[in-house]
Amino acid sequence: MTEREQYRQTLDYLYSQLPMYQRIGPAAFKKDLSNIIALCEALGQPHERFPSIHVAGTNGKGSVTHMLGAALQAAGYRVGLYTSPHYRDFRERIKVDGRYVSRKYVIEFVSRHRQLFESVQPSFFEITVAMAFDYFARQGVDAAVIEVGLGGRLDSTNIIRPRLSVITNISFDHMALLGDTLPLIAGEKAGIIKEGVPVVIGETHPETAPVFLEKARQSDARIVFADQHFLAERRQASAMHTTYDVYRDGVLYLESLQLNAHGPYQARNLQSVLQALEWLPAPWEVPEEALVRGLAGLRKLTRLLGRWQVLGEKPLILCDSAHNEAGMELAMGELVQMPCRRLHIVVGTVNDKDPTYLLRHMPGHAVYYFARPDIPRGLDADVLMRKAAEQGLSGKAYSSVANALRAARRKATPEDLIYVGGSIFVVAEVVPAVRD
Repeated sequence: MTEREQYRQTLDYLYSQLPMYQRIGPAAFKKDLSNIIALCEALGQPHERFPSIHVAGTNGKGSVTHMLGAALQAAGYRVGLYTSPHYRDFRERIKVDGRYVSRKYVIEFVSRHRQLFESVQPSFFEITVAMAFDYFARQGVDAAVIEVGLGGRLDSTNIIRPRLSVITNISFDHMALLGDTLPLIAGEKAGIIKEGVPVVIGETHPETAPVFLEKARQSDARIVFADQHFLAERRQASAMHTTYDVYRDGVLYLESLQLNAHGPYQARNLQSVLQALEWLPAPWEVPEEALVRGLAGLRKLTRLLGRWQVLGEKPLILCDSAHNEAGMELAMGELVQMPCRRLHIVVGTVNDKDPTYLLRHMPGHAVYYFARPDIPRGLDADVLMRKAAEQGLSGKAYSSVANALRAARRKATPEDLIYVGGSIFVVAEVVPAVRD
């Protein structure tokens, strides 16, 4: 059997035998950290053998994780990145200096510890987190930037004691699990704040700031709000980079800073990253030259996928992972300002979220192609089409994302614009696979 065949069998085991939020939703979410604690104890506490930065938030945490990783890499550090979910390849979740964890390691890790899994009965996410921690420890990383999966307080990544915590922002998402008010959601995210560990909050909001301030006070943790010190103003955008002027405390700090990422939300993410880098504890240090080089080479250094990514030209085809109300509001606000003859939107979502929160921000003049993402949680395209009609949006339902995109391509002229989104899982079906 080839290594690729063994790898596929290993993934089949992980996907079929274990509860996986990506596929089945809330039923896979564990309400305590006992499983990940048991796994890491059996593995020799790998999360205690490397220094880390912990990143939570409703939107932007993946981009912030990748930006921090790129800056640290450019400064010469060996950097591990843990992110979720993946788009095309499971190994996207675990990277060191932009290189995916090897198939051989994934195969051997699962094979070696299958008896442990049968004893602990962990979820897919818990095994993946334990795998990442073990890999980073074995690789001897100088820094690991760890993205929270869901929430914070009860997320499996929350057994780490990081050198720095970052919470990008708070919006409505996963309300059935995290709470139906912003303060309740903030309370779950604030659960990553640790005793004596400094924390950066990306955005100041009157309903959530008191939650973070109180948790930081209880934890004797220094706290700073990035948007009170940094302002990133977008100047221009090209096919490869977006250029910002950055102000720190009202004074121009970085002129014409190039970021190898696009999207209306990246200015806020950039502010969070700059504040986090300013608060990096010793012995880490990222000189300005490394910061500039890292952000300019973000995609190449870290293999960032699915964020305002260009898939084709003439017509321009964009995909983006915005999937909750705040993210969709920003994305659609940007999209309608882009020049085109006609706007086509391929959209799908999951069945455990009310699609009205997304649809009410989508432009009425676009032509819609409704599709169900290819996962058990996918919302039926006809149901989504009916919900969209209630919001004054018109289009047709398609049997798959691929068919919906093909239909949009057929109908679009070279001067049109096609946007693909609504769910990370829709984007996962259209982003090109990255070869290793």
